Amino acid sequence: MRWVPGPHNKIFKHWKKLKYFVNGVIAKHKEDWNSSETRDFIDCYLKEIEKSKDDSISYFNEENLLCSTLDLFLTGTETAATTIRWALLYMAVYPKIQEKVQREIDTVIGQSRQPMMDDKENMPYTNAVLNEVQRMGNVVPINVPRMATSDTTLAGFHLPKGTTLIPSLTSIMFDKNVWETPDTFNPDHFLENGQFEKQDAFLPFSAGKRVCPGEQLARTELFLFFTTLIQKFTFRVPENMELNFEFTTSLTRCPKPFQICAVSRSLEPKSPRFQGGSGN
Repeated sequence: MRWVPGPHNKIFKHWKKLKYFVNGVIAKHKEDWNSSETRDFIDCYLKEIEKSKDDSISYFNEENLLCSTLDLFLTGTETAATTIRWALLYMAVYPKIQEKVQREIDTVIGQSRQPMMDDKENMPYTNAVLNEVQRMGNVVPINVPRMATSDTTLAGFHLPKGTTLIPSLTSIMFDKNVWETPDTFNPDHFLENGQFEKQDAFLPFSAGKRVCPGEQLARTELFLFFTTLIQKFTFRVPENMELNFEFTTSLTRCPKPFQICAVSRSLEPKSPRFQGGSGN
C-alpha cells in the first residue's frame, strides 16, 4: 500500500516516526540497563530477553519489544483519550443516564475523596455505561493485521500459511444477533438484574494470545478518568446547539470536534464551556 498514492501514506509516515522514537528509547534503556533495578516495561522486557536468549524458541526479542511498546503507547494515550471524548459526548446527549451514573458515584464514593479502582466492583451501572461507550464508540473498528502461521481453515475458508488477515471488530460490536438494540446507546446490554454482566461479544481489545497488552492499563485509565469527571461535573449540551455522533476514521474512530458545557456540581448551573472532541 505504501506505493499507492493516497491519505493513508500520512499514517505510514507518522508510524515510521513513532517507531524511530520508541527505538531510541529502547536503545537508551539498553545503555544503562541494570537487571537488578527494573524501572519500567522496557526494562522488564529486556530482562525476559536476557533470560530466554539461550532458548531455541523464544518470543522475547527486540522486534516484539518494539511492537508491544507501541501497542501500549497507543492504547494508553490515543485510544483512551478518544474513548473519554465519546463518553462525555454520550453523557451530554443522554442526561438521564448521566444522572444515574452520578447517583451511583455519590452512593459508593461520595464527594469527599477521589475514585479508586476498588470502587469499580461496587458500581455496576457506571461499568456498564463505560462498556457501552466503548461498544458504540468503536474506537478501533479494524483490528491490527494477523498472519496465519500454518495452513488452516477458518469459517470454511482455506488459509495458506502466511495469509494476512484483518479482523473487523465492528462486525461483532454491532451484531444484531448478539445485542438487543445494536444501534442504540443502551447500558442495559451489560446489566442483568441490576448487576454487571460480561458479554463474550464485547471485544474492543481483541482476544486470544495476541490480545492488546495495554487492555488493563486502558480499563484502569477509563474508569478513573470517567468517574472523576462525572463526580465533579455535569456535562450538558450548550444552549441553541445540537450534538451528533458524526466521526472521522484514521487509526482510530474519533468523534468530530464538538463543544459541551462542563458545569461544576458544587456551583450554580453556569460554568465555562468545556472543549471536547478536538482534544482540548
